[in-house]
Amino acid sequence: MAAIYQAVYRRASSLFCRLHSTYVRKMRYLNELKEDDSLCRQAQTSGTFYLFHNLSPFLQKVGKKYLVPQLSAAEMKRILEKFKETEQWIEKSVLISCSDEHVPHFALDLGALQKSVIESELKGSFTDLRKALFIVDGKDSPLLASAQSLLQWHDSHQYCSKTGQPTQKNVAGSKRVCHASGITYYPQMSPVVITLVSDRSRCLLARQPSFPQGMYTALSGFCDVGENVEETVRREVAEEVGLEVESLWYTASQHWPFPSSCLMIACHALVRAQQAEISMNSLELEEARWFGLEEIMEGLKREPRSSKQDNGSFLPWFPPQQAIAHQLICEWVKQQTS
Repeated sequence: MAAIYQAVYRRASSLFCRLHSTYVRKMRYLNELKEDDSLCRQAQTSGTFYLFHNLSPFLQKVGKKYLVPQLSAAEMKRILEKFKETEQWIEKSVLISCSDEHVPHFALDLGALQKSVIESELKGSFTDLRKALFIVDGKDSPLLASAQSLLQWHDSHQYCSKTGQPTQKNVAGSKRVCHASGITYYPQMSPVVITLVSDRSRCLLARQPSFPQGMYTALSGFCDVGENVEETVRREVAEEVGLEVESLWYTASQHWPFPSSCLMIACHALVRAQQAEISMNSLELEEARWFGLEEIMEGLKREPRSSKQDNGSFLPWFPPQQAIAHQLICEWVKQQTS
């Protein structure tokens, strides 16, 4: 029996090492592409491309599924030739990932070209990212979000904030340089805390006027300069709903492209049940209220389109599973039912 156990252990350890080595090699290859312009330019000739048009990703519908196609360099050349454009367009692409086999993946925005012609040629459509994130496969959502954020960053950082002179991106798109000042700019994310507040038996959800009808979610807000995560959680809860946090803990994070490339830092926070009267900040929120376990579980099952009632009101529903707010709510349910 011991011999069998050791054999299984060695096989599992060997597999772990191979997987680890694959990941390390992949990360180092991506770093090489970011640092070496000539190597990245060469990789563009064998890589695949995700297309965008004015920051909307290109999707293809196959049956009931929405796919995110990857175009080869040859296909990209054919599309550009149709528009009588040169292959220098490829230099506008940005590196976003690579496969385990080191096939690099790039994103390219074709916003200057006629959208309808591209859609007809490739038999698909450019779709608003807010919609696309929730209809594609779960593994594609983070990739689209990262790609769009990087493309948007380059579009909004064409000039140096110190000299006003044009900046130039490296081939991979991992940075921009102002040669007049020598300043190098790197893509950034804004830290945002998203917090599910609980008094142990209920959780607090809120909505803003801009939300779809009936949707409630956890409280969120940007970190102020100089704040740590704990200070931001306490301040945001105090500002938005007038409650004082007793304790809090971090649970997970997620990149989110709205409004402009945010790092969502998800936390749970507890308040005292005896001091749980909400004093809502109406400048930021339309409604905030406590939800019990049964109402939360019903809301998790409810589809947005089925939330409207005959009298015109809307039953509560919550963000879909691709959003980290959904994870926070599910974690709270698990805590309550375990």
